[in-house]
Amino acid sequence: MILSGQEILKHIGKEIKIIPFDEKRINPNSYNLSLADELLVYDNEVLDMKKNNRAHRIFIPENGLLLEPNRLYLGRTNEYTSTDGYVPMLEGRSSTGRLGLFIHVTAGFGDVGFRGYWTLEIFCVQPIRIYPNVEICQIYYHDIHGEYTPYESGKYQNNVGIQPSLLYKDFEKSVEF
Repeated sequence: MILSGQEILKHIGKEIKIIPFDEKRINPNSYNLSLADELLVYDNEVLDMKKNNRAHRIFIPENGLLLEPNRLYLGRTNEYTSTDGYVPMLEGRSSTGRLGLFIHVTAGFGDVGFRGYWTLEIFCVQPIRIYPNVEICQIYYHDIHGEYTPYESGKYQNNVGIQPSLLYKDFEKSVEF
């Protein structure tokens, strides 16, 4: 079951933390998150799952930044979130979707227990100018039934910035003695 906006409000500061929090951003069943003023762009056209792909940082000026189609931009939310007992989910806002702007390619599903900033996988279908601090996406919460082990020590837990893919770590062989 998805929590209503009023139910999200009841759990803010307890099982659900959004920092900074602005009650005006509560929707009927979600909360709007905003875009930080920086992006990461991979340096190589061809990416390799087994490698730590290099990327460079781009800052989004107040007068906006023009994004190019067919290019992946990694951004992050301004808001730090943590969740205990609820599954966080991320989706684009309909207003950004109607401009052909995707805020996550496939990774909108969070784990119960996640703490950190959300990395956004931004992709556009035609050139679009974006701006820092715009309310770009929305987080919503599902309750969870049954016993669970919270996400405590995953690759992306407690991040403080934009997180490029760490999939290459899955390929690293553990040394056995």
